[in-house]
Amino acid sequence: MGYKNIIEKLWETYTTQNPSVQKIYDLFVSHGEEVINDHIAFRTFDDGRINIDALSKVFRENGYIEKGQYNFEKKKLFAKHFEHGEDEKAPRIFISQLLTSEFSVYLQNMVKQSIDKIPEELFGSGGLIYSGNLWGQPSFEIYNKLKEESEYAAWLYVYGFCANHFTVSINHLSNFRNIGEVNTLLKDKGFALNDSGGEIKGTPEQLLEQSSIKAEPVNIDFSEGRKEIPGCYYEFAKRYQGNDGMIFSGFLADSADKIFESTNFYEK
Repeated sequence: MGYKNIIEKLWETYTTQNPSVQKIYDLFVSHGEEVINDHIAFRTFDDGRINIDALSKVFRENGYIEKGQYNFEKKKLFAKHFEHGEDEKAPRIFISQLLTSEFSVYLQNMVKQSIDKIPEELFGSGGLIYSGNLWGQPSFEIYNKLKEESEYAAWLYVYGFCANHFTVSINHLSNFRNIGEVNTLLKDKGFALNDSGGEIKGTPEQLLEQSSIKAEPVNIDFSEGRKEIPGCYYEFAKRYQGNDGMIFSGFLADSADKIFESTNFYEK
């Protein structure tokens, strides 16, 4: 399966579970746009069986090359990003992992118990990246306990392996010149923006501006019954040319730190 097929499969699951994403995509198309993905992001834990190196294998086997590493001290995360070696329109792949040793024994045990339930044949397989929750029906009590320590861990415990978000490349839009115009369009249509650290993260001087909608609520069947929690979100990125004449292709840790908060629980 080539990388385009993998991305199509990820997109299908992502939009099915998060209808707002498809509505926003269709909104851009209705304005005559071809929507190009800037990057796709994934979450995982630092266990060697499913860590960044394990999840990125399927992309590396399909032409992707590691391009950057990032540390998020507050959220206790480490991340890498990958770019396709030949196809310039291929989205960047951004994979982060939770540094579980920096959390409580409770969180470490819950993570290990969950990973231990994954069928061994999936470790190292290309199908892991979109296999979802492989450890069974989640508990709302456990979700809330994990959320007290790490929203990231709680989200991952429920949803498992899937695209956490896709990202519209504003650089490739024809009718929206900047991130402010994109944000105005979204707000006018009733979409709630992640305003942690401001609606726009980053600056032209930093060569990258990002914004995102807040994750829409999704009904999840927990062992205690059906509950509504944040799902995935859609991001928007505008990249700028540096002094070297090249469009900046990396990420800003401070901005990404705030983008992660798009899945924080909030009242509608």
